[in-house]
Amino acid sequence: MDTVDYFARPGAGLPSVASTVATPQRPGTPSGSVGRDPFGDGLESQASHRSGGNGNPFSSPSASRPPSSFESGSAVGRFDGGRYFHSRRVRKGEAEKPWTKNIDPKEKWVTILPIIGIVIGLAISGFLVWDGLRSVVKHKYCPVLEETWSNGFDTAVWQKEVQVNGFGNSEFEMTTPGDENVFVENGHLVIKATPQDDALILKDYKIDLLKDGTCTSTSPASCIAVTNTTLGNSTIVPPVKSGRINTKRGASIKYGRVEVTAKLPAGDWLWPAIWMMPVDDAYGPWPQSGEIDIVEARGNNYTHPQGGNNIMSSALHWGPSPADDAWWRTNVKRQALHTTYAAGFNTFGVEWSQKYLFTYVNSRLLQVMYVNFDTPMWQRGNFPVSDRNGTRNEDIWSKTGRDNTPFDQPFYLILNLAVGGTNGWFEDNVNGKPWLDGSPNARKDFWQAKDRWLPTWTQPQMEVSKVMMWQQCDGNEDL
Repeated sequence: MDTVDYFARPGAGLPSVASTVATPQRPGTPSGSVGRDPFGDGLESQASHRSGGNGNPFSSPSASRPPSSFESGSAVGRFDGGRYFHSRRVRKGEAEKPWTKNIDPKEKWVTILPIIGIVIGLAISGFLVWDGLRSVVKHKYCPVLEETWSNGFDTAVWQKEVQVNGFGNSEFEMTTPGDENVFVENGHLVIKATPQDDALILKDYKIDLLKDGTCTSTSPASCIAVTNTTLGNSTIVPPVKSGRINTKRGASIKYGRVEVTAKLPAGDWLWPAIWMMPVDDAYGPWPQSGEIDIVEARGNNYTHPQGGNNIMSSALHWGPSPADDAWWRTNVKRQALHTTYAAGFNTFGVEWSQKYLFTYVNSRLLQVMYVNFDTPMWQRGNFPVSDRNGTRNEDIWSKTGRDNTPFDQPFYLILNLAVGGTNGWFEDNVNGKPWLDGSPNARKDFWQAKDRWLPTWTQPQMEVSKVMMWQQCDGNEDL
């Protein structure tokens, strides 16, 4: 079959289209497949297999090109290496060529100034860190107590406090003298809360710790409790038993450091505490002589609005009277990170000097509360002239000439597990609290809700693995 030039024109200077030779069809092959590459169905495949080796294999096939594209003035280049594409929209000399221009000398400051700022910022930060480390007071400490319970419960150091009145907070537990609620097990001290025998609540009964000689108080109110089943009488003995111990006769410090490694309890209305009280009430009754709370918490879970066992708090108590206690000025909370303080052991500590006092968890760098004694405590408290009873509030601290008074006397350590109470630690009408602080039936209402709170006591104890106490011994403790 003769070759046919489909598109060429005289004088066009274009190569002819490759010749097409008729090929016999295979039986059953559609006629539309004649001349097609069985491995390339598209136009690109057909174009790449045309005869005439000098064609451009990447150009559009001739059949797809409009006739106007073959004009001598066409913007389309020639197959034989002619001129390339040139836009009709951009005239020669109008296109910007920023790479050919000289850079404005001022533009370099766009880069230089931020770098200078970063360098200056790093230098200032470095100086502040250095200055902070340089200014940290490094005291010398002498060991006072290292308690690991390897010798059991050492009565020469620790004393069990045995009372029934709730220690001023109207707590619902009585603290016991034996091993039921305070004992050493597997190398750990355990302070455990247990329910009272219901028989002592369902019938008339009297607990008299003065009679059996176990009470650690001389006040009858702190040593005697009764259940009175007379109609309408809500008086009952404490519905829970627990424990409380202290180092008053065995270890105390005036400035220094204390660390207690402990696991806190889990259970509704449990109230663990690690804290310190003055050996002598040098400035008067509580809170005139101060109180140092290293850690307090609640056994409730994280849903408790005030914070459950995922929150711990530290505080100082100080003021001319209980009504004017300025603890809220020195109270800070810390949340456990993705866990609870009941899930494992943590080290709760306090560092205390003439100039400052701070508490921490696990590391001195993880501070909870920091109090700088740079202002007299009486001035910081901004107390009213008189209390709510009209009695004049007398400044009993400034006469010492020390800004940290009353926290300038020896303090001892207390570990205890309380339950409930009516002092506001558990707010009324919160998280299903089954009693009201102002109700005379508070103890009984709590006991009657036993089927609600007792099942939550999955870990009704505070475990203590280690207690460390150091005395600051620089030689200038009285400055």
